[in-house]
Amino acid sequence: MSDIEIARKAKKKPIQEIGAKLGIPTEHLLPFGHDKAKVSEAFIKSLAKNKNGHLILVTAINPTPAGEGKTTTTVGLGDGLNAIGKKAAICIREASLGPNFGMKGGAAGGGYAQVVPMEDMNLHFTGDFHAITAAHNLLAAMLDNHIYWGNELDIDIRRIPYRRVMDMNDRALRETVVNLGGVANGFPRETGFDITVASEVMAILCLATDLRDLEKRLGDIIVAYRRDRSPVYARDLKADGAMTVLLQQAMQPNLVQTLENNPAFVHGGPFANIAHGCNSVVATTTALKLADYVVTEAGFGADLGAEKFFDIKCRKAGLKPEAVVIVATVRAMKMNGGVAKADLGTENVAAVKKGCANLGQHIENVKQFGVPAVVAINHFVSDTDAEVQAIKDYVGSQGSEAVLCKHWAHGSKGTEDLARKVVSIVESGSAQFAPLYLDDMPLFEKIETIAKRIYRADEVLADKKIRDQLKQWEEQGYGNLPVCMAKTQYSFTTDPNRRGAPRGHSLPVREVRLSAGAGFIVVICGEIMTMPGLPRVPSAESIRINRDGLIDGLF
Repeated sequence: MSDIEIARKAKKKPIQEIGAKLGIPTEHLLPFGHDKAKVSEAFIKSLAKNKNGHLILVTAINPTPAGEGKTTTTVGLGDGLNAIGKKAAICIREASLGPNFGMKGGAAGGGYAQVVPMEDMNLHFTGDFHAITAAHNLLAAMLDNHIYWGNELDIDIRRIPYRRVMDMNDRALRETVVNLGGVANGFPRETGFDITVASEVMAILCLATDLRDLEKRLGDIIVAYRRDRSPVYARDLKADGAMTVLLQQAMQPNLVQTLENNPAFVHGGPFANIAHGCNSVVATTTALKLADYVVTEAGFGADLGAEKFFDIKCRKAGLKPEAVVIVATVRAMKMNGGVAKADLGTENVAAVKKGCANLGQHIENVKQFGVPAVVAINHFVSDTDAEVQAIKDYVGSQGSEAVLCKHWAHGSKGTEDLARKVVSIVESGSAQFAPLYLDDMPLFEKIETIAKRIYRADEVLADKKIRDQLKQWEEQGYGNLPVCMAKTQYSFTTDPNRRGAPRGHSLPVREVRLSAGAGFIVVICGEIMTMPGLPRVPSAESIRINRDGLIDGLF
């Protein structure tokens, strides 16, 4: 059966029963239908004195067209831990409409390791992304309105970094001119749109600890600069209160279930190639207070998602992961070894061995953070025993272990070995987590540290304007912020076509942006776009409601 057929046959339990597994009373669940609900802020606050469970991160090699299955493995591991008698929950991100209608498709796992309701999760879900879009654009509207009515704050309209957002891939909106049409419409200026998942408001919602913290962070957003170059904040426009009101419900984490009726928190959704790529802090910390094991994921490969999870989310939220699972596939190893997608079904042990260099660099990188790693080989039916053994042998030579996982076909039964390995790592107490760099390191040195130690670049290329901007932010008190690298997910380099583990490359920095509310510096490298475009044949062309009233094309 296909993923969608499996999802439709799911025997879901009422969301109140799923909440009861974690000890969440019915009165603290705000239901959206029968199979999803938000968890109340009052209940979350009541958990403050609970002991934290164990935090497990699932990450992956650099993505390839062959597919890796990181979310599928996250779901499978959560089910596997429950199957061996552990009280476990998973925490993943919400899906963006942009890639769903673009080229990625759904983001709820696959096979017998899925989160349901699949269609709802991949579309409007509980409206969180709409609320984030509205709050972001309210601030943009209030900014232009302030300028129109006299510009009391003396904003220099040539220096307005704050752009509008929408949750869709639309290259036509990357660069725009607003306020055209004469005096009644305001003062014309250049601006543009980013995708909602790149919005600072999205990052803020995912890093805030409660509504009070959310409002403060929203107020800290820098929307513009005055003629004397001093910053203008959202609080100067008195927008932070109304933005918080729009986000009040969105701030509450969403509870759903896996196909095996285990609890799953699905909340927030910043991209990992252009934002920090992790689900919300409030969902993760809530899960840790309710479950003994919490399995979460970070977007794309470990060079982006895991690095940002460690250096941004864990640093900001005081989280201490105890084990990391790196997802790899035989097919992806062969692609990294130079095999074309059309030839992936043919056994090629030599290509597997050659492609393992990419996996090896991710293993080395994760260990730099002091967290032990295990490799999950996500099984495909075309894999041969010799190819699987080649990966196991290579990983063993790197001082780690690779476990074959068949969760797509068998659900929790296919991940019990991985679950036992994760438990053994946690119980060994060997994790000694620490971020890659210290808070007080200069901003450019933080960029260099990531470029050289994670990407293995020889140098960072940045012109004087960018270096001067970083120094200016340090002088303004922002030097202790972490950096959020915006870079292609397909390679350790900024060239998406360079697979494997390249050496002798440079990291070109095109632009830097200050996200003062979120609390990080965005470093845009190479040709990465904060507003993606649709492919030649977008997935939207195949998405429709069939004659039975069901949605086709999301998987």
